[in-house]
Amino acid sequence: MPNASKAGFDTYWTSYGQGPRAGLMIHCSLASCAAWGGLARHLSGALTMTAFDMPGHGRSADWDARGEIQGVTTRIAGDFLDAPTDVIGHSFGATVALRLAAEQPEMVRTLTLIEPVFFAVAFADQPELAREHTGLMAGYEAAMTAGEHLEAAREFTGIWGEGAPFSTLTKAKQQELATRMPVVAAGNAALHQDPGGLLQPDRLARVAMPVLIVNGTESPPIVGAICEGLERRLPDARRAIVAGAGHMAPLTHAGPVGAEILQFLRRH
Repeated sequence: MPNASKAGFDTYWTSYGQGPRAGLMIHCSLASCAAWGGLARHLSGALTMTAFDMPGHGRSADWDARGEIQGVTTRIAGDFLDAPTDVIGHSFGATVALRLAAEQPEMVRTLTLIEPVFFAVAFADQPELAREHTGLMAGYEAAMTAGEHLEAAREFTGIWGEGAPFSTLTKAKQQELATRMPVVAAGNAALHQDPGGLLQPDRLARVAMPVLIVNGTESPPIVGAICEGLERRLPDARRAIVAGAGHMAPLTHAGPVGAEILQFLRRH
């Protein structure tokens, strides 16, 4: 698959499906474009999908701290758009997708946000959740502060992973995740402090394309608060809640997630 400069960064991407509409898929932290394979099989009749590796992930270049990572990834995503496109993002990738829709609304035909981790939304609506979230992430933050990236990866995936114990991963996979923890940390400001200005007055009210917001019943409660907050702010948004799914719903529940997206695409 291709590997070329996008927004000035060496970026790898792949394609899925043979549908009549163009789709762009933006993966979560610690993953790669390969994470979309299962969901893409369900969408292949509707979309021809491009999925790229974010900086510091997969086969794209290492993250070199050249800028703010959410903004950089948004620019990379924008370089893939040459016509109105159905954009799908998961977790951190969903926050990139949202920022892309706010910055280039004319290029986003529909927007699907799966488990968006835009914590600033929840904190703005329910300030008490900030303390709860700090407690949830305390082990991860302590490990990062101590430079113990392997332990940080264990803590992080225990909250935001697929549910399998960290100890069941191969040593090579554990080490791979550990080496990417600084890239995860690089995105913290975007999720907590909103450098893209998405929460400025009426900014999201101008994101007028149809939006589908997907979350699982087993995700950390703060994700539900984020989804509720985004649904209120976006003028044409609807929620889909996937029973039994956690944060990695596109991987663990690709069928139900795909069914929700297909129904959404047919409606629009």
